[in-house]
Amino acid sequence: MKNIDSYTHTRGESIYVDDLPILGGTLFAAIFDAPLAHGKITKLDLTKAKAIAGVKHIITHKDIPGENQIGGIFPDEPALSDGDIHFRGQPIALVLATSKKIAHEAIKAIVMEASELPVIVDPREAAEKGELIGPVRTFKIGEVDKAWEQCAHIVEGRADCNGQEHLYIEGQGAYAFPVENDCIRVVSSTQGPTQVQRGIARVLGLAMHKIEVDVRRLGGGFGGKEDQATPFAVLAALGAFLSKKPVKLILDREEDLRMTGKRHPYTSDFKIGLDEQLKIIAYEADFYQNAGAAADLSPAVLERTLFHATNAYFVPNARLTARSCRTNLPPNTAFRGFGGPQGKFVMEAAITLAAEQIGVDRALIQKANLLQDGDEFSYGQIVENCEALKTWEQAAADFDLQGMRDRVTAFNAQHTTLKKGLAVMPICFGISFTNTPMNHARALVHVYQDGSVGVSTGAVEMGQGVNTKMLQIVAQTFAIAPERIKIETTNTTRVANTSPTAASAGADLNGKALQIACSAILLRLKTFVQQQFKLEQLETISLHDEWVYIDGQKTDWSWQQLVTNAFVARIQLSEKGHYATPRVKFDKTTEKGHPFAYHVYGTAITEVTVDCIRGIYEFDRVDIVHDFGQSMNKMIDKGQIEGGLVQGMGWVTMEELSYNQEGRLLSSALSTYKVPDVFSVPKVINVKFLETNHSNLAILKSKAVGEPPLMYGIGAHFAITDAIKAFNPNAKGLLSTPMTHERVLMALYDSFEQ
Repeated sequence: MKNIDSYTHTRGESIYVDDLPILGGTLFAAIFDAPLAHGKITKLDLTKAKAIAGVKHIITHKDIPGENQIGGIFPDEPALSDGDIHFRGQPIALVLATSKKIAHEAIKAIVMEASELPVIVDPREAAEKGELIGPVRTFKIGEVDKAWEQCAHIVEGRADCNGQEHLYIEGQGAYAFPVENDCIRVVSSTQGPTQVQRGIARVLGLAMHKIEVDVRRLGGGFGGKEDQATPFAVLAALGAFLSKKPVKLILDREEDLRMTGKRHPYTSDFKIGLDEQLKIIAYEADFYQNAGAAADLSPAVLERTLFHATNAYFVPNARLTARSCRTNLPPNTAFRGFGGPQGKFVMEAAITLAAEQIGVDRALIQKANLLQDGDEFSYGQIVENCEALKTWEQAAADFDLQGMRDRVTAFNAQHTTLKKGLAVMPICFGISFTNTPMNHARALVHVYQDGSVGVSTGAVEMGQGVNTKMLQIVAQTFAIAPERIKIETTNTTRVANTSPTAASAGADLNGKALQIACSAILLRLKTFVQQQFKLEQLETISLHDEWVYIDGQKTDWSWQQLVTNAFVARIQLSEKGHYATPRVKFDKTTEKGHPFAYHVYGTAITEVTVDCIRGIYEFDRVDIVHDFGQSMNKMIDKGQIEGGLVQGMGWVTMEELSYNQEGRLLSSALSTYKVPDVFSVPKVINVKFLETNHSNLAILKSKAVGEPPLMYGIGAHFAITDAIKAFNPNAKGLLSTPMTHERVLMALYDSFEQ
């Protein structure tokens, strides 16, 4: 089944926030944001700005009727600065004008003076000064200190991961409308409608039922609209509430880049010990997370780093410590993988350095330590239905890994200025919100008297195809044509208390709730048929291709007749389904539990060719075997694998996020921040489906596919460094991302001996 949005997307008919018709009297909002990274406001003069024709209101923190706070995990982020400035881009005032142009003109007329304070941009410096967000977290397994005695090889090092800009096509934005009785309706580009609803209610001093948040779709999210859509929706709603006019706030690209947080940069230290058989005996890692100026989702991201710090390997003795460090950068936030990629990169760096010092192929260490059923993760969960070795072996066989190694070796022997590199990247990624109370969802289903069906869930469509999968669940359950089904907008009045569409759990949670609702309606319809046909057993009734069957024989009742007759008989044709993931739990006091419903596994093999004169490279191929479970939609799932892979490759190769020591974003435009285009993706991407039939908690046994494939991109880094080492065995500085062409060129000739 094709993605149900493809038709309107390709015709330019899909509706986003900025496409909504403008209501009469709408005011356009623009944000006056901090021009320095740390300081105290000593003067804020709005006189000239207010005098500009068309400017209707300028709102500051003094005008907020409720609480000036939008922090989710910790209350440490004001909606509008109350005088303290903690990062460049922090909102200080909101201008409402009759046009966007006038609003931006007014921003330039605002006069602000501030006393500057010291700026911290380095997380290690923040940690030294005690600038931490939340407690230091440590996961432990075994006895690390004693385990070093059993190690034949011990290697220590440092690995640094840069951040990553989300660069969703549709920028942050919201359109807010005042409604009678002091209610507010907001159309928002958000992954978390309930978070937006809660944030608006808090700032306006209203109950949540007075706030309606509606989402049709997002033009991309990648985690950047899980928490960070909230401040812009809050400001739009604040403007609408105070002005009693509709207010539209849409950030342009430069504003979006400047004001929003990114994937968290990390700097980490590691120590790894192996025995003579290359088994990992002990592993220690210290992670310093650059959280930015406020908590946002940093503590949760940090936690997931710890959950995935050993990747797809069994480590019997480990001590993993992580610090969320407060710096004077925009609050960093969720990004596809949610801390997992940073943890995995450090483990892969440790294995790479160990392989180099021992003098073996890194793949030998990787394969020797892959997880197996019965192994224990550092957080206490026991490995079940493990596909780590199976995906590795299938990838090695199907793509001829040994033959690839031989070809790379032969190529490098024959070429002086071109070198090939090869890297295998196994993954293991847990699926669920690690904050246990977030693992629940609801769905509302209406079967109308003409046989058509309306569906509301908490899932937000952002290009990942979740609406298509929801439609498939309904069509399969009722055995009806997809054309009969309409997926409604995600709306807080129809489906309340939603978890954000994130953590790769959107299809599982909302799909299960939807399946429960549809199954309840189906049971009532079958019971009605049993009564009408005077049947003894309900099990004899089935639906196929929009017809009712009894004992396998087609009756003269179509789906539409069944629904019409049930409506006349006053059978309930609406249902609300609720699903809460069973088994998941985690105790933060002991750092042990069973936080994930299941794990996704896979193996990728990356081949690259490096031009050793110019420092540029091309990816020849990436071959993947991925654990899909039983895929509901191979076309959508394959697209997610390819997209996630390339986004991960961009993170470790060309996406260079850069701030200076004053906290100013230097990569502040698409001319200075590059993402992969059609010329930089691998020439060949092969994706093979490892289909399994395990009884898992995935919807229809179709495993989540949103975040896991991004981690395959990490292999690109180690393929490049493999090629560099073939040219210059003395190359240093290979454990930091991104491996830009500039960094590659410098490494090729670092301590180079002809």
